[in-house]
Amino acid sequence: MSFLDLFRRRRDDSAAVAKERLQLILAHERAGREDPDFLPRLQKDLLGVISRYVPIQDDRLNVSVQRSGHAAVLEINIELPPRG
Repeated sequence: MSFLDLFRRRRDDSAAVAKERLQLILAHERAGREDPDFLPRLQKDLLGVISRYVPIQDDRLNVSVQRSGHAAVLEINIELPPRG
Protein backbone atom coordinates (compact mmCIF):
# COMPACT_ATOMS: atom_id res chain seq x y z
CA MET A 1 0.00 0.00 0.00
CA SER A 2 1.44 3.33 -1.01
CA PHE A 3 1.07 6.61 0.81
CA LEU A 4 -1.30 7.96 -1.86
CA ASP A 5 -3.67 5.01 -1.38
CA LEU A 6 -4.66 6.53 1.96
CA PHE A 7 -6.27 9.49 0.15
CA ARG A 8 -7.98 7.64 -2.68
CA ARG A 9 -11.66 6.91 -2.38
CA ARG A 10 -12.40 3.21 -2.57
CA ARG A 11 -15.38 2.47 -4.80
CA ASP A 12 -15.83 -1.04 -3.47
CA ASP A 13 -16.79 0.39 -0.07
CA SER A 14 -20.00 1.95 -1.41
CA ALA A 15 -20.80 -1.25 -3.32
CA ALA A 16 -20.35 -3.30 -0.16
CA VAL A 17 -22.61 -0.94 1.79
CA ALA A 18 -25.28 -1.08 -0.93
CA LYS A 19 -25.10 -4.88 -1.02
CA GLU A 20 -25.42 -5.07 2.76
CA ARG A 21 -28.45 -2.75 2.74
CA LEU A 22 -30.19 -4.80 0.06
CA GLN A 23 -29.49 -8.00 2.00
CA LEU A 24 -31.03 -6.45 5.10
CA ILE A 25 -34.09 -5.39 3.15
CA LEU A 26 -34.54 -8.85 1.68
CA ALA A 27 -34.12 -10.50 5.08
CA HIS A 28 -36.64 -8.06 6.49
CA GLU A 29 -39.13 -8.89 3.73
CA ARG A 30 -38.67 -12.61 4.23
CA ALA A 31 -39.54 -12.19 7.89
CA GLY A 32 -43.13 -11.55 6.79
CA ARG A 33 -43.58 -7.83 7.34
CA GLU A 34 -46.52 -6.51 5.40
CA ASP A 35 -45.92 -2.76 5.73
CA PRO A 36 -42.91 -1.51 3.72
CA ASP A 37 -42.06 1.46 5.95
CA PHE A 38 -38.40 1.20 4.96
CA LEU A 39 -39.06 2.45 1.41
CA PRO A 40 -38.83 6.19 2.15
CA ARG A 41 -35.56 5.66 4.03
CA LEU A 42 -34.18 3.46 1.25
CA GLN A 43 -35.15 6.05 -1.34
CA LYS A 44 -33.41 8.80 0.64
CA ASP A 45 -30.25 6.69 1.04
CA LEU A 46 -30.17 5.81 -2.66
CA LEU A 47 -30.69 9.43 -3.63
CA GLY A 48 -27.75 10.44 -1.42
CA VAL A 49 -25.43 7.84 -2.93
CA ILE A 50 -26.42 8.53 -6.55
CA SER A 51 -26.18 12.30 -6.12
CA ARG A 52 -22.48 11.91 -5.22
CA TYR A 53 -21.85 10.91 -8.83
CA VAL A 54 -24.72 12.38 -10.87
CA PRO A 55 -26.92 15.43 -10.17
CA ILE A 56 -30.43 14.05 -9.67
CA GLN A 57 -33.74 15.47 -8.45
CA ASP A 58 -35.82 13.87 -5.69
CA ASP A 59 -38.76 13.15 -7.99
CA ARG A 60 -36.56 11.25 -10.49
CA LEU A 61 -36.12 8.22 -8.19
CA ASN A 62 -38.87 5.76 -7.35
CA VAL A 63 -38.60 2.68 -5.10
CA SER A 64 -41.39 0.12 -4.75
CA VAL A 65 -41.99 -3.43 -3.56
CA GLN A 66 -44.38 -5.78 -5.32
CA ARG A 67 -45.47 -9.03 -3.69
CA SER A 68 -46.66 -12.17 -5.40
CA GLY A 69 -47.22 -15.21 -3.22
CA HIS A 70 -44.03 -15.90 -1.29
CA ALA A 71 -41.84 -13.69 -3.48
CA ALA A 72 -41.21 -9.97 -3.33
CA VAL A 73 -39.67 -7.78 -6.03
CA LEU A 74 -37.80 -4.61 -5.13
CA GLU A 75 -38.08 -2.22 -8.07
CA ILE A 76 -35.87 0.86 -8.32
CA ASN A 77 -36.43 3.33 -11.16
CA ILE A 78 -33.94 6.15 -11.65
CA GLU A 79 -34.30 8.79 -14.34
CA LEU A 80 -30.85 10.17 -15.04
CA PRO A 81 -30.31 13.57 -16.64
CA PRO A 82 -29.19 13.61 -20.28
CA ARG A 83 -25.48 13.80 -20.95
CA GLY A 84 -24.43 17.28 -21.85
